[in-house]
Amino acid sequence: MEINDIRNLDSVPSPSLLVFPGRIELNIRKMLTMVGGDSTRLRPHVKTHKMPEVVRMQVAVGITQFKCATLAEVEMTADAGGRDILLAYQPVGPNVERFLGLQERHSNIRFSTMVDSLEIVRAFGAAGKHVSLFVDIDCGMHRTGIEPGDAALELCRTIRDCAHLEFAGLHIYDGHIHEAGLAERTNAHKQALDSWIGFLEQLRKEGLEPPVIVTGGSPTFGHFAKLGWQCSPGTTLLWDAGYDSAYPDLDFEIAAMLLSRVVSKPGGNRICLDLGHKAVAGENPLKKRVVIPGLPDAVPVMHSEEHLVMEVPDAHSIKIGTAFLTVPWHICPTVALHDKAHVVRDGMATGETWSVAARNRLTKM
Repeated sequence: MEINDIRNLDSVPSPSLLVFPGRIELNIRKMLTMVGGDSTRLRPHVKTHKMPEVVRMQVAVGITQFKCATLAEVEMTADAGGRDILLAYQPVGPNVERFLGLQERHSNIRFSTMVDSLEIVRAFGAAGKHVSLFVDIDCGMHRTGIEPGDAALELCRTIRDCAHLEFAGLHIYDGHIHEAGLAERTNAHKQALDSWIGFLEQLRKEGLEPPVIVTGGSPTFGHFAKLGWQCSPGTTLLWDAGYDSAYPDLDFEIAAMLLSRVVSKPGGNRICLDLGHKAVAGENPLKKRVVIPGLPDAVPVMHSEEHLVMEVPDAHSIKIGTAFLTVPWHICPTVALHDKAHVVRDGMATGETWSVAARNRLTKM
């Protein structure tokens, strides 16, 4: 998509986040198709978009189970129509009480969270309130979770044996798998699967069949979609340049972009855009921050808080104020930098905005 494909962008300030509901709907439909139309097999992650409108679009087609990374995301998802919400981040400190309070205020919604330590299980048990807990299994990422084995089995037993707690199942995230080639990714997926499938058999022998198993992210969505467990992709809703480059086999639509304008021409072949790392995620190498379809030969040379300097072969022909559409390399942290998104429907910026409501850590709780 080029800048001239969208009408009325003169009314949109830059830098701004743009969202394309038509493309989001196509991505939601593709997600459903990949799991055979069975919405109960989807538990999409909210952390990518953080917007109630996107949750409502999914609820409208029968997706009511969601996964969140923060309590703010949980609250937003509950208000937007989610009916089965997993906080996939072990609560610690005051967040234990905050989670319990949220559960009390929304008694018509099923909430659950995940744990990987006996200390947090005991904290929930001591509260004397019903809590649904998933055990977080480390399948190779080594970020959170407990390795499958005796300690994990003891954790599951402890939950089962506490009168107030419910063993909801297993949460297994393979976020370490980034292989671009399908064959390589398939092999990495198999290795991760092999690391815990024996533990699943061990649970079954103990009479601890997990009621639900929540698996994977976006890169392995295509693999888990062929199995019988719940899938929790998130980036698939908006997609980005990084995943579009790495995973062409998944074939989702770019449904969010950034609007940027040239604010300076510092000389030579350089132009400067108003797209600093307060507007686009800056955790990747400089060459992997954004893709600019209208400047295919642009080379980034400098990125600071409010500026992105690019070298382009025909800088002399580009005027100050010229607007460009840009595709973030990593959409999830980019969305969180913006308090709202400008809506583009049928090739026109409508003037409507969507609040990135769950970008804040604190909510009304």
